[in-house]
This record gives sequence, structure tokens and C-alpha cells, in this order.
Amino acid sequence: MGTLDHESLSPINPSPPPDLKVTLQHSSLVFPSQQTATKSIFLSNFDQVLNFNVKTVHFFPAHPEFSPPAVAEKLKAALSKVLVPYDFLAGRLKRNQDTDRLEIDCNRAGVGFVVASSEYSLDEIGDLVYPNPAFRQLIVQSLDNLEPHDLPPLCIFQLTSFKCGGFAMGTSINHATGDGLSSKKFLENLASQAADKPLAITLCNNRHLLAARSPPQVTFPHPDLVELKIPVGEDQNQNQNPPVFACPNEDLDFKIFRLSSADVSSLKEKAKAGTTTAPTKAKITGFNVVATHVWRCKALSRDAAGRRDPDRLSTVLYAVDIRPRLRPPLPPSYTGNGVLTAYATAACKELEEGPLWRLVEMVSEGAARMTDEYARSAIDWGEVHKGFPHGEFLVSSWWRLGFAQVEYPWGKPRYSCPVVYRRKDIILLFPDIVDADGVNVLVALPTEEMKVFQNLFYKFLA
Repeated sequence: MGTLDHESLSPINPSPPPDLKVTLQHSSLVFPSQQTATKSIFLSNFDQVLNFNVKTVHFFPAHPEFSPPAVAEKLKAALSKVLVPYDFLAGRLKRNQDTDRLEIDCNRAGVGFVVASSEYSLDEIGDLVYPNPAFRQLIVQSLDNLEPHDLPPLCIFQLTSFKCGGFAMGTSINHATGDGLSSKKFLENLASQAADKPLAITLCNNRHLLAARSPPQVTFPHPDLVELKIPVGEDQNQNQNPPVFACPNEDLDFKIFRLSSADVSSLKEKAKAGTTTAPTKAKITGFNVVATHVWRCKALSRDAAGRRDPDRLSTVLYAVDIRPRLRPPLPPSYTGNGVLTAYATAACKELEEGPLWRLVEMVSEGAARMTDEYARSAIDWGEVHKGFPHGEFLVSSWWRLGFAQVEYPWGKPRYSCPVVYRRKDIILLFPDIVDADGVNVLVALPTEEMKVFQNLFYKFLA
């Protein structure tokens, strides 16, 4: 049995600066360094419904050979080179009037590039693991030099220098262009171009590999999917119905719970211990035990103040990479969205009293459900219903994406993290800055629910 590091379990409650005092110095558009073909790119049903931007920030310490101005110049040149194979990132979304589907118009309109500075040093902005809302200043929402009729770029970079010589590289990439795994490979290729090396990874951008069958064949139930109330592909950020979940305005507490590698090992050992007397097909992985632990705490905290209904069903959603699960498998370098939402459902009584191994088995079964035929059925469901994942809450994992392992000429990031927004129905998992096998759990809940969540978080670890 692993030992629990109780100090590591304490929620992170720093006092980071609420304003990073960022000054935007100049912005521009970066274009492919060579002529690229004018064409339209088909978007799969997974891509269609993900028309919103994902913002990430990568922090770098000062480097003796690369000042922030030198990095900005080198990064801009590398971006221009990598946009030749990634020509779709320099394009714009458009709606095909014949098919009523979103496509990418590869028109060489360019990606955004912003240079900025902060009045703080990197060490003065606090614990980088804590997703300070002020990190939003490290990646602009839009470019100020676009004409009123111009469509927004699908990709924007912002290089923000700190007074210590360190800097942050913020990125905003439209999710319709790809998922987290795609973004990691894009950054690896960007880094290779910055180092004047060949592409690290050869792209596969054939999105017809995830096209629906004709006619569509929905052969499985998909209770985790619901029909959209807005036209597919419309920017949900500007619509009353946000993607994935309803998000009412309410006051939320915001905490991060840090699980050390020892804590994760302890959860795995507890789950394995229960399988000695009961046969199970559960894959007792780090993600599965952490997702199960979070599921129990979140589901049971929902009914705070003694109103818990033991028979209420709780459903957790989580993403599964389907690239290796298809027949034939998708190439690992597939650039589009290649993940499906898996789900597990249990009654609150079982979540509270049931053996850990059985709950982990449910999460494991949710991933095992993602066969080739199930994935094809989900794609075809999207063709018929134009829907989107929906559930009680989503566990969104950045834990193993490996953004901080990308090697640039100026080194690896000290830390990489998403720019997050406080939502009670999305719980984020992201890596620890020191403990490579540890994980941080970001939770936003109303005060009373947070108290219950925190108590259960420690109780189920004891």
C-alpha cells in the first residue's frame, strides 16, 4: 500500500497578482513562407461541433542565448515555415452553402502574432500550477489590426516577456482544427522548425478518414450525446447555449487539490487489493483511479446539506483517443479531432459504499466500449442528429499530453497549462510542476458543495 503525503493533499491557495500588467507592443499576421494550394478542407463531425478556441500558456525561464526579442523573431520565422505543411491553420472557417457544413478555407489569410511585456518577473506571478485568471492576459482574445469584415484567425500566438528575461508563449487555437494530441504534435513540429531541423512528425490531415458512412448506421445507443439547439459549427461562445453543459451564473469557490505520485500509487494499490477476491477486467491505471476518485467526490458533493439521494444516477464523461482503436488505426499523426467521450454511470449509493475496484472497472469499461464500430456509430449519430457530448460533468485531462516536454532551442517550458474558466461541470487534471507522476485536480463548486467535496476527497484517500 502506498503512503499518503498529507501535505501534498492540501488545496493550493496562493495569492497571485490579479493583474499581470501586460502591455501589448505590436501585433501582426504571419503567413506561410512558401506558396500553398488554395483549397477547402473537409471537417469531420467531431471537428464540426468544436468551433471555439482553446488557450494554453507555456512559461520559459530566462535563457542566456535567447532574449525575449530574439525568441520572438525566431518563433515568428519558425511559425511561417511550419504553416507550409499546416496550411489549414493559416486559413479561415467557412460554411459550405451546398452541404451546410463548416470547412476550412485554406486561403493563406495568416495566423496572429502578438508581442507583449509584463511588469512582473516570472517568480513574482506566483505558483504557475495555480491557474490564475490573470493568465488570460498572456493570450489576446482577438487581433486589433483586422478589418471589420475579416474573419478571425484560427491560431494566435503571443510572446510576453517578463522583466527577469523569462517569457510566456500563449497560444489560442480553434478546437475545430484539432485536439490536444494534435496540438502537442504541432508544437513539436514548430520547435523543430525553430531549430532549423526537419519536421519532427509527418502530418496526416485526411479528415475524410472520420467521415460518416453513407447511409449513416447508428448501431449503438449514445446516451452521452444530445442534439444541439443551434446550427452545427456556430460559435457557441457567442450563443446562449454553451458547448457540452449548461453553465448558469453562480458564485463558485475555486481550489486545486494536489495528488502526489505516492497518492496515485496508493489509490491504484487500494483498487488492486479489491480484485484479489473478485475477477475484474478493469485497467487500474493512474487516470482511471484518479477519474474514479474525482467522480465519487463530485457526485456525492452535488447533494450537499443532507439532501443526498442514494438512488440518483451520476454520469462522468472523459475523453478517449480513438486513433489506435479504429480498424485500420488512424495514424498517430492525424491532425484533426480524434477523441470520443466515454462515460460511466452509477447510483450515488454505489459511489459512496461500493468497492473501489468496481468503480474503477466502470471507468475502464467506458473506455473499452470505444471500439471501431462504436466510434463509427458515434460519427454517424453526429451526421443524423448534429449533437454534442453532454453529461453531469466532464473530467478533462491535460495530465499526460506532454506540452512541457517539447524541446525548443531555448529549452523546455518550466510549465504549460490551459487558460481556465471557473465551471462547476468541468474538472481539470493537469501535471505537477515538480512531481512528474503527480497530478493536480482543479475544482470549481459552490461553497457548500466544495466543503463536501474536500471532506470526501480526503476521506476516500485515507
